[in-house]
Amino acid sequence: MRVVMVPDADGGATTIRTDPAGVPVESPRRHPDVVVAVRDIEASEHPRWVWTSTAAVYPALLRAGVRVRRCHDLALTHAVLSMRDGVPAPPPDEPVDERPGLFDTAPTTDPARVVADFAEQRKTIGDDARLDLLVAAESAGALAAAEMSYDGLPFSADAHRAFLEAALGPRPTGYDLPQRIQDVSGEIGTAFGRRINPASHVEVVDAFRREGIELASTRKHLLRDVDHPAVPLLLHHRDLSKLFSTNGWQWLDSWVRDDRFRPVYVPGGVVSGRWASRGGGALQIPKPLRSSVIADPGHTFVIADAGQLEPRILAAMSGDARMVAAAGSDDLYAPVAAETFDGDRGKAKVAILGVLYGATAGEARSLLTLLRTRFPVAVEFVERAARAGERGEVVQSWLGRACPPPSPDFWSHGDARSRGRFTRNFVVQATASEWALCVLADLRRRLADDPDSELVFFQHDEVMVHTRNPESATRHVLGAVDVATRLLFGETRVRFPMDVAVRDCYAETSDAT
Repeated sequence: MRVVMVPDADGGATTIRTDPAGVPVESPRRHPDVVVAVRDIEASEHPRWVWTSTAAVYPALLRAGVRVRRCHDLALTHAVLSMRDGVPAPPPDEPVDERPGLFDTAPTTDPARVVADFAEQRKTIGDDARLDLLVAAESAGALAAAEMSYDGLPFSADAHRAFLEAALGPRPTGYDLPQRIQDVSGEIGTAFGRRINPASHVEVVDAFRREGIELASTRKHLLRDVDHPAVPLLLHHRDLSKLFSTNGWQWLDSWVRDDRFRPVYVPGGVVSGRWASRGGGALQIPKPLRSSVIADPGHTFVIADAGQLEPRILAAMSGDARMVAAAGSDDLYAPVAAETFDGDRGKAKVAILGVLYGATAGEARSLLTLLRTRFPVAVEFVERAARAGERGEVVQSWLGRACPPPSPDFWSHGDARSRGRFTRNFVVQATASEWALCVLADLRRRLADDPDSELVFFQHDEVMVHTRNPESATRHVLGAVDVATRLLFGETRVRFPMDVAVRDCYAETSDAT
């Protein structure tokens, strides 16, 4: 059963039950309290909820203590279907408030319009099983994203404050910079013989020019080649400034509450289907900050990431017999190296990544030639996608996510080769994103019935479970991997081994299991 749910401005909601095709099977029902309505219907029926946007509707339900198992997110599905028609979905008209903990009232929508939109989407999907799986996984991911934002990632505010004070000094007041940044600025002035603003590109270039050193840029890789005592100080100043502005005390105040880091995840925020984050930097947790990601007493983290994911995805998609056989081992590169590169694993890795990303210069070109002779089907699979891109065509992932069409001035800019490299990688990276999303969806389903564990983090091909029972959590992760693999590729010989670590702190050295 599908239940279309449209909240209204008065705290109530309208529900309409439909069949799987979106045809109503009952008249609309008006409920005075949306929280009570969803809680009661979910408890008795566990339907697939249909609503305009999980990001707009679900956070308020979570704050009221209500969770649902399944949904159909019209906005995310529209984005997928629209891109398949060559029309990228426009961004929301209203900006989303990035601060956590605020009540976002969903815009009032005509329930009949929502039902019609759902029926139209179901008609477009039709009997395309792969596309149906994609929109189901996308919607499940949206539920997981909202729940992880609400629940948060265990994060010790005291540990982070201690880290900031060790790196930057005491917390400054007003608009002052931390003492350590001021000290390094003074040391830079001493090195140049006069004070400068280290954050000013112009002043830094001028300072070096006075020393007889011409710089085209102050980029890190250029500065590192300069022999001058100010260089390490400038690089250190840059690191400290980035820490202060990106993950300093203001970041801590905004995004960490009750020793939980609560970012805003954006499912499907990248064209390949990978997630993005709108606030807090959830998908870019710097390594130094990971020492503050500490499990609660009596708990630990189970952290699992897929090794060599994209080469394995290519093997499964292409069906290249030799690559499938190589991907049946724990280390895909080893058998490729043995067959093609006289056992040189490094060359095997360079060659395979070159195939995925379109590297054709230098050593990669000769290695690619060798790889093509041994794995012709796999190489042709991505090269066909590259040729399609060079012709200005749109390519699709395994489940049917389409890449963006080329810009109208594509031909005049002569971007055919660049477009080809993009489409070459898109078909594999987007499919890898789908596989990871299916892992996430099934893991979320399993953990919903496990009171000892909670899903607290997801990025690209890594999941993190906060648990009192790491053995059980590990079984859940590996079980979800098996389900996701069968959903996408059936009974394939390709294996997707996970590097699993059990840690009390995200920064600890892993103990792979």
